[in-house]
Amino acid sequence: MEKTETKKNPAFLEYVYQLNQGTELTEALKSSLNDIENIDIDQLKRIGLKTYEKDKWTIHTILQHLIDWERIWCFRAILFARDEGSTPEAHDQEIMGSNSNADKLSIEHLINELRIVRQSTLLMFESFNKDILEKNCEFFEYEMPLFAIGLTITAHQIHHFNIIKERYLPLDVK
Repeated sequence: MEKTETKKNPAFLEYVYQLNQGTELTEALKSSLNDIENIDIDQLKRIGLKTYEKDKWTIHTILQHLIDWERIWCFRAILFARDEGSTPEAHDQEIMGSNSNADKLSIEHLINELRIVRQSTLLMFESFNKDILEKNCEFFEYEMPLFAIGLTITAHQIHHFNIIKERYLPLDVK
C-alpha cells in the first residue's frame, strides 16, 4: 500500500476515544486494571460456557481474545517505540479465537492472566517518554500516535466487558 493510501486517525479511533471518555492513558490503564480486579468470578463461573447466541464466543474465549490482542498491540507498540522499522501485520481474530483453547482454561486462570498482562502493559507505557508516546505509528492501512495504542487496549476491554454485561450476564442462573 502506498503511503498516500494510509488513513490518518482511522474511524475506529473515534470509538476508542469515546469509550475512554477523554481519560489520559495512564489513568485509563489503571482504571481498566481496576475493572479486571472487580470481575465477579462466581457469576462468570455460573454462566460457564453458555453463549447468548449460536456460534458466538464464550466468556472464556472473549477473555483470551483480550489477552491475545493486548499482547499483539504491545508488540506493535514496542516496534514503534524502539524504531524497529517494520510494519506490523494484520491478524485474524476468528482464527485465533477458534484456536485459543480458552474453554479448557478456568475463568480464574484467564482473569489472572489478563490482570498480569495489563500490569505489564501499564509498566511498559509508563516507561515511554512524551516523545515516544507521541510518535506516529504507520500500520498496514492506517496511522495513529503511539499513545493511542494504549487507549485501544483499554477501549477494547471496555467494549468486550460491555458485551459481557449486556449479553452474557443475563444468562446467569442463580
